Amino acid sequence: MSQVSLHDVSVVRQGKGLLRNVSWEVKNGEHWAVLGRNGSGKTLTLRIVSGYLWPTTGTVEVLGKKFGSFDLRELRKEIGWVSLDIQYEFQRGYSAEEVVLSGPFASVGLRTEAPTERQRERAKALFEVLEIAGLESRQFHTLSFGEQKRVLIGRALLGEPKLLVLDEPCTGLDFKSREEFLGSLQGLATQQDSPTLLFVTHHVEEILPFMTHALLLKKGEIVASGEKSEVLTSKHLSEALDLQIAVQEANGRYWTSVA
Repeated sequence: MSQVSLHDVSVVRQGKGLLRNVSWEVKNGEHWAVLGRNGSGKTLTLRIVSGYLWPTTGTVEVLGKKFGSFDLRELRKEIGWVSLDIQYEFQRGYSAEEVVLSGPFASVGLRTEAPTERQRERAKALFEVLEIAGLESRQFHTLSFGEQKRVLIGRALLGEPKLLVLDEPCTGLDFKSREEFLGSLQGLATQQDSPTLLFVTHHVEEILPFMTHALLLKKGEIVASGEKSEVLTSKHLSEALDLQIAVQEANGRYWTSVA
C-alpha cells in the first residue's frame, strides 16, 4: 500500500513554477530522506503531502485518501510535523510535558480539553524512547536545542500519526547534539509502531541507516528518487548541488567532500 502518491504535481505562484511535474510514491515500510538546496522544493513538497498546500496541477493521494474527496483537516490529524517554526512557538511558559501533551489538540499549550490518562501514559513512554526522561517538568525554553527537538517529536508522536515529517530537524545543533538527536531517531524508527518518516535535510551525513529511500530535488524538479544507495551517488548529488561532489559510505552512513 502506498502511504504517499504524487502524480505530475506542479505548483505555480505569480507565474513562477515552484514545483514541476513531481511524481513520487512512498510505500508502507519505507522511510525517506528528502534532499536539495534551498529553494529546491523540499518543504513545499512535504507541505502538499501534509495537506497544508494545494497543488496547481496533478493528483495527490495520502494514506489512501485522494485530495478533493475528503476534508484535509482530518488528514492532518494523522500526520506529525516537526519544524523550527513550531519550536519557536513554545519558547516561554510551558513545561516539556505540557508541550508533548498539546500534540493531539494541535495547539500551543493544552487549551481547554484535558489530556486523557492514556495520553499521559503514552507521553511518559515517549520521554523514555526519545531518551529525555527526567525533563518532563523542565521549562521548554530552558532545554538545549537538541532536547527541544526531541520533545517536539514526542509531541508529534502523541497523536499516533501514520506519517512523521521532520523538516530540517538538525538545524542549529552542534556535532555532539546532532549525533545524540539522530541516535534517538534511530531508536524510534526501530519501534514496532513507528510511523513512516519523511526527513528533510541539506546534509547526507544526517541520513541514518534505517532510512531506506531518498528523494533528490533541484529547482522544483526531481533529480533522482528511489533506494538511497542508487540516489546518493556522486553523479546525482553533483547535479543537484551544482558542485562536483564525491560521496563515501560506511556502516550505513554517508558523507561528502568536494571532488
